[in-house]
Amino acid sequence: MRTLLLGMGNPILTDDSVGVRLARDVASRLKGTPGLAVVEECSVGGLALLDVVAGHDRLLVVDAIRTRGGTPGDWYRFDARALRDTLHLRNVHDVNFATAMELGRRLGVQLPPDEEIHIFAVEVADDATFGETLSPALDAAYGEILAGILEEIRGILRR
Repeated sequence: MRTLLLGMGNPILTDDSVGVRLARDVASRLKGTPGLAVVEECSVGGLALLDVVAGHDRLLVVDAIRTRGGTPGDWYRFDARALRDTLHLRNVHDVNFATAMELGRRLGVQLPPDEEIHIFAVEVADDATFGETLSPALDAAYGEILAGILEEIRGILRR
């Protein structure tokens, strides 16, 4: 099974870089895993994402998230079935992740099924300030986040 580990985010926007950092660190610990491809740094979205993920059977996405009331360092795991499509698509800039995947499939692009798209979203404190370091809260939790996500990914790869 061809698996893509995808670190989403911008490496120069403080906590937005957490997906990139985690993908890099997970990849270094899984070096030599058969069938695993890694894109440590991906800052494209919408339809451009199709070019990155096409041809893989499974997708592991690591990204930052900010939720109302969330605590920096918390992380969530879900698959693409939990994502909602854009309801009223007016232009290509409205294309979210779920809509891009569905449109890609309808156009015949080989993409993983929703149940094989595993998303790891890390709650962040600051994803808008330019900087190459994580916020203090996220930095303090980073080792624990890495260990937890790495364990989950190892479990997925064993299936």
